[in-house]
Amino acid sequence: METAVEMNSISHWFGKLQVIHDVDLNVEKGEIYGLLGPSGSGKTTLVKLMTGLLRPSEGVVKLNGEKMPALKQMKQFGFMAQSDALYSELTGRENLDFFASLYGMSRKDRRLRMEHVLDMVNLTVDASRPVHTYSGGMKRRLSLAASLIHEPDLIILDEPTVGIDPVLRQSIWNELNRLRDNGVTIIVTTHVMDEAEKCGRLALLRGGRMMAEDTPFRLKSKLEVSSMEEVFLHYGGGIRA
Repeated sequence: METAVEMNSISHWFGKLQVIHDVDLNVEKGEIYGLLGPSGSGKTTLVKLMTGLLRPSEGVVKLNGEKMPALKQMKQFGFMAQSDALYSELTGRENLDFFASLYGMSRKDRRLRMEHVLDMVNLTVDASRPVHTYSGGMKRRLSLAASLIHEPDLIILDEPTVGIDPVLRQSIWNELNRLRDNGVTIIVTTHVMDEAEKCGRLALLRGGRMMAEDTPFRLKSKLEVSSMEEVFLHYGGGIRA
């Protein structure tokens, strides 16, 4: 299998505080890869290192074989951060049109793609409203739509379904599975157990360390347990790092 993301001997400090400890991680093209861990485990820092928003204190990050940060690669992926990077004075549709224009999409392609992603996140009816009138959940959905607008081959989603109702959450996962089936690589951070079960492979993080990595089925089989909750607790998931 080809590698989409490669992290070799990654460590990172904020001042004197070490937040990532010697992590090795490889994400294959066309898989859904989950980063599972409690708050403070290092999930968000790892995805910022993947995207080039942070440069690792030690180690090398590569996207599609190219060392990060690299401008070419930073234009190739879609990224949904925990905090919504939206323009509150613009409408939902205007936000998507702006982000699509950054990727050089034609007006026709932008229009077609905007309608598709708005429908996917159930925002078509509200697309003409200014974003400052949106609820928190609506902003999360619009941020997800923005990360998908340019049909990237790699999507990195940091807690994408926080604040989203279960029905819409299922429809979003249906779309993620469809994208994976079409060869898109998806990296998801989560602390939700049923979402962890949907990932092809998982890395369990605690205190900036990778505690285990495998498919959900194998992680459960190794510990002879029946749920991801039990796996999570075995590796200290209930303890804030």
